[in-house]
Amino acid sequence: MTSIKIDNTMPEFEASKIRNFAIVGHGSSGKTILAESMLACSGVINRLGTIVDGNTVSDYHEDEQQHQISIHTTPMFAEWNSCKLNILDAPGYADFIGETLSALRVTDFVVLTVHGAHGIELGTEQTWDRIAENGIPTIAVINVLDSENVKFDQILADLSERFGKRFFPITMPVNPGPGFDGIIDVLNHKLLRYQTDGKGSFKSEELPSEAQARVDELYQQLMENVAESDDKLLEKFFDEGELSAAEIKDGLKGAFQQQTFIPVFAAASAISVGVPQVLDFISEHAPSPFDAGKSEAIRSDDSKVEISIEDTSPVLSVFKTVSEAHVGELSFFRVFSGKIETGIDLQNTNRKQHERIGQIFQMNGKERNQVKSISAGDIGAFVKLKNTHTGDTLSDPKTNLKLPGIDFPAPNLSGALKLKSKGEEEKMSTGLSTLHEEDPTFIFQGDPELRQTLIFGQGELHLKIISERLKDRFQVEVDLVKPRIPYRETIRRNGEAKYRHKKQSGGAGQFAEVWMRMEPAPRDSGIDFKQSLVGQNVDRVFVPSVEKGVNAASSEGVLAGYRVVDVKVDFYDGKQHPVDSKDVAFQIAGKHAFRQGILECDPCLLEPIYNLEIKVPEEYMGDVMGDISGRRGKILGMDAVGKNQVIRAQVPQGELYGYATTLRSITGGRGWHQETFNHYEEMPRDLEKKVIDDSKSEEEH
Repeated sequence: MTSIKIDNTMPEFEASKIRNFAIVGHGSSGKTILAESMLACSGVINRLGTIVDGNTVSDYHEDEQQHQISIHTTPMFAEWNSCKLNILDAPGYADFIGETLSALRVTDFVVLTVHGAHGIELGTEQTWDRIAENGIPTIAVINVLDSENVKFDQILADLSERFGKRFFPITMPVNPGPGFDGIIDVLNHKLLRYQTDGKGSFKSEELPSEAQARVDELYQQLMENVAESDDKLLEKFFDEGELSAAEIKDGLKGAFQQQTFIPVFAAASAISVGVPQVLDFISEHAPSPFDAGKSEAIRSDDSKVEISIEDTSPVLSVFKTVSEAHVGELSFFRVFSGKIETGIDLQNTNRKQHERIGQIFQMNGKERNQVKSISAGDIGAFVKLKNTHTGDTLSDPKTNLKLPGIDFPAPNLSGALKLKSKGEEEKMSTGLSTLHEEDPTFIFQGDPELRQTLIFGQGELHLKIISERLKDRFQVEVDLVKPRIPYRETIRRNGEAKYRHKKQSGGAGQFAEVWMRMEPAPRDSGIDFKQSLVGQNVDRVFVPSVEKGVNAASSEGVLAGYRVVDVKVDFYDGKQHPVDSKDVAFQIAGKHAFRQGILECDPCLLEPIYNLEIKVPEEYMGDVMGDISGRRGKILGMDAVGKNQVIRAQVPQGELYGYATTLRSITGGRGWHQETFNHYEEMPRDLEKKVIDDSKSEEEH
C-alpha cells in the first residue's frame, strides 16, 4: 500500500539546483539497481533492495515484482551536493517503449546503462536512436562490473565505434570482475578504493605508477574535448597548449551539454562501487532546467511561442498517468514555467477542461511526500484529476498554452480478447479505456464484423501484461487469442439469379419475386446496386427494400461469413402481389436472390495484404527475406539506413500473427518492423478452401 508523508520541511529547490534525468538502456543492464544505489548513497534508503527479493524502491508494482523487470517509469528523488536529483527509472524492454519516451519528454539528460559483460544490446541501440533523435545529453555507465567475464575496455571501444567517437572514460575499473572494488578517477588523478557494503564509502589513494601514463593521456584528451566547446578556452589551448584544472572543471558543463564528449563511468551498482562519482558529475556538470533554455508552446490560435523557466505563468506537462490501488489515478508532471500550488485552477488545453489542483506530491517509488507547491523545473504528481491523461498540458487559463505531446510509436503486434465469463463486456471496455489512457502505445477496438475485441501493442509481453491488468485491477478474466482475419468475398464472373419469396401460412401473406444480374466490379468499390426496371411488374417503391436485402446479405457473407465486396447488382425485373407484397417480403427476396447469384458467379475470397517496413542489421537480411518468402510475401525493395538495412515488403495479414516475436528471434532481438494495411487480393485456392471449411466448422460448433 502506498504510504503518505506530509513534508512541510522539504526545501523548494531553484531550477539551477535541479537535475532531471532518466536512467535508460537495455533490460537487465542494472538500471533499477543503479537508481537504488543512488538513493542509498544519498541516504534516502538505509539498504539496497534487490530485483529477486522484489523490494526495490522503483519496481514496486505487483506486475514488476512478478515478472522481475521494470514495466513502468518510476519517479524518485534524492539530494546530492545541495542539488535535487529527480531520477526516472525507465523500462528497458521494447514492449514498454512508451514509458521510456514519456520519461525522455521531461528530462534534461539521460544516464545510459550498459551491462559490463553483455555489452551493447538491442535496447542500447534502440534507446540511443531515441536519444540521438532528440539531441539529449548523455552519460554512459558501464555497469555490473562485479560479474564474470566483464570487458570494460571492449565496451568502451564498441560504444565509440557504434555511436560515434565521443565516449570518454571519466572513471575506469581497476580490478573488474568478482571482488571489484577499485576505480581510477581520471579527472582527479586518484585511485578510489571502495567498501562493498552498498553504502558507497571509499578511500582515495595515489595512482599506481603503471596507470599514470594512461591517465595523463586521457587527461590531455579531456582537455581537448573541453577546449572544443568554448572559443575562449580553445584559443587559450592553442596559445598555451594546456588548460588549468579549474578551467577544465568549469568548462566540463558546457562540453557535456554540447556533447563534444560523452562521459563514461565504471560502476557496480549492486555494491555501489563507482556510483558516487556519477552523482558528483551530475550535480556539478549536468544541465539543470535553467540551462536547458526555452521550451516551445502553442497558443489557442495554433501560433507558436517560447516559454522560459523564469516565466511566472504556470505551464506543466503530464508525462505519465497510472491508477494505483487505494489511491486512484496519479498524474506525474513536470513544471516548465511558473509555480503550481494547491487550490489553483488550471486549464487542460488538450481537452479544453478546467482542473482544480488538490493534493500535490513528490514521489519516491510508492512513497508520497505531500507538498504545498512545486516550482518551475521540478517534477511532481497530482491525485484524481478529472480528465487529464498522458501527454496533456495544464496551463494558466489566461494564457491557454499547450506543450508538444509525446510521439508514441504505432503498435506492431495484435491480439484478441475472449471473455471467460459472459456479461462482462462493459467492465472490460472500462478497463481497456483506462489502460489506454495510461499507456497510449496500447490501443483497442471492438470489431463487430469479426465479433472480437482487438488489442494492439508493442510486443507479446506488452499484450500479456494488459490482459493481466484486466484481471488484477478490473476483475475481468480474459484469454488472449489469435485475431480473426477480415477476409472479403467477391465474384470472378457474371451471372444472374431469380428468387421468389412466398408465405401464406396464417395471417397476412407475403409475396415478392426478384430478378437480378451481377458482375464483378473494380476493387474497393463495395456493392454497386442499381435498378433497370421497365413496365409495371414491380412497383418502384420496393427498390429500396431489395437494396436493404442485398446489403444485409453482403454484410453477412455467402461463402464463409465475410463481407461481400466489389459486385455490381442490377435489379432488372420481378413480380409482385396486389395484397401480399410489402417491404419485408422484397427485403427477404432481395437477400436470397443476392446469395443465390453470388454462388452462380464463381465466388472467391480476398485476403488483406500489409506493407511491411523491416529494419535489421545487414547480417540478418538473408534470414529475414527467407522468412518473408515463407510467409507468401513479396520483397519490394531495400534501402541502407546507417549500418542497418530497411526491407520493404508486402505480406498477407494471415501470415503476420506473432511476426514481431519471430523477427526478434531471427535477429537476436535487433530487428524492428512496422506494418500498415495496403490492399486486398485473391487468395490461393487451397488456402481459401481451408478458411471456408474452418468457418463452416465454427458455425456448426
